[in-house]
Amino acid sequence: MYFNGIYHLFYQYNPKGAVWGNIVWAHSISRDLINWKPLKAAIYPSKPFDINGCWSGSATVLPGNKPVILYTGIDPQNRQVQNYAIPANLSDPYLTEWIKPDHNPIVDPGPGVNASAFRDPTTAWLSKSGHWKTIIGSKRKRRGMAYLYRSRDFVKWTKAKHPLHSAANTGMWECPDFYPVPLRGRLGLDPSVTGNWVKHVLKVSLDLTRYEYYTVGKYFPKKDKYVPDNTSVDGWSGLRYDYGNFYASKSFYDPLRKRRVLWGWANESDSAQDDVSKGWAGIQLIPRTVWLDHNQKQLIQWPVEELNTLRGKKVVLSHQKLLKGHTVEVKGITAAQADVEVIFSFSSLDKAEPFDPRWVDAQAACDQLGLKSQGGVGPFGLLTLASENLEEFTPVFFRIFKAHHKHVVLMCSDARSSSLKEDGLYKPAFAGYVDIDLSSKKLSLRSLIDHSVVESFGGGGKTCITSRVYPTKGVFNDAHLHVFNNGTEAITVEYLSAWSMKSARVN
Repeated sequence: MYFNGIYHLFYQYNPKGAVWGNIVWAHSISRDLINWKPLKAAIYPSKPFDINGCWSGSATVLPGNKPVILYTGIDPQNRQVQNYAIPANLSDPYLTEWIKPDHNPIVDPGPGVNASAFRDPTTAWLSKSGHWKTIIGSKRKRRGMAYLYRSRDFVKWTKAKHPLHSAANTGMWECPDFYPVPLRGRLGLDPSVTGNWVKHVLKVSLDLTRYEYYTVGKYFPKKDKYVPDNTSVDGWSGLRYDYGNFYASKSFYDPLRKRRVLWGWANESDSAQDDVSKGWAGIQLIPRTVWLDHNQKQLIQWPVEELNTLRGKKVVLSHQKLLKGHTVEVKGITAAQADVEVIFSFSSLDKAEPFDPRWVDAQAACDQLGLKSQGGVGPFGLLTLASENLEEFTPVFFRIFKAHHKHVVLMCSDARSSSLKEDGLYKPAFAGYVDIDLSSKKLSLRSLIDHSVVESFGGGGKTCITSRVYPTKGVFNDAHLHVFNNGTEAITVEYLSAWSMKSARVN
């Protein structure tokens, strides 16, 4: 949340080790979303209503500039109950101390609610009737549920007769997020905004698959119902914020810059023993600004502009033609810690391969075709975190197909060649389709490279993929960056900018 000039990040943390357990609400603060100062834990198990755990939740700033935390506690019967906490001293600019009133919990599971699957209250919004409303993730058998609760005073909550939304065969909905976006422009909105000039977004994290999906639709405040548009699937194969290692995300409205900021978590893809050895596990990814695409069917995401303050030395590559099999190194930057923006162009799409309609799952298509399978238009893109002799590299690339009356753009971030190490590593080929107009015969890609993570934004942020990788040779000053083409159609690097990135401060 943003409060009195300071950004606050609360996150699930184990102070006793690099494995899951002993979960508290850790607390860090920042003035720019980039450089952070860790404080002591804001919430930790201490009372009957959370004695077995302080799980996820959200923050809401009430009228009068009063922040409140809603969170899930695990009680002595191991039921998931909803609690609240308030700052001990509002004049403390860092909000270091939080109080958990004794009349918690404020929401019990109640009859008909699965007490072992009832968690993660989202940021509340205020309706014109004067009621605060929030949703809590749950499930009923295999149906994912977003239960809706109402309150006039933020303490006494009543469950609505119907959930805000539910979907069959999606399983437990964790970390639900619900917020408005304007039909046009990039401004963010306070969660209480409604009207004909906005759509709403509902995001859920799927416990069964460990990825997230979202829909864009319409919220009916009087009925407290959310109805997704029929422009994307309301289920496992629906739109995702990120088609890679990205989970338990949460967005907030930033009133300082009038934007909505999204932040996701990436877990490790190595073994638990590796995590114990290095002493840490899990990272917050770069915060992203989100807004509605002009087609009103999906969101656009882009790294927050403050990230640019970490840019150092810059190198440029322009009008570089890449024939089939060509690889060109981008020299002069620290390739293990870099920000790369590139625009690729092609003169024709005539060589695009036929699209197999069975490739509904982009990841399956990337698995099958990969980087080394020569195509017509593509694969072309970047080789990140590459070793000198290309024994290791993590490619991020596009491949274009011809379907009935349109072209299909596949984007991949393929970790299969990322490391020579085999034991305990998860090295998937992540992929998503990019819904983009190719009439300009150009495709853009931005990749944020940071040692063990590659965050990529295709088509100006229409499709995003994050990979966690663990190279053994392509590390530190021995990491390299290349552009490449392995398709029969020549590709031109119209313009590439790459920056060495400085490290953020943590103090």
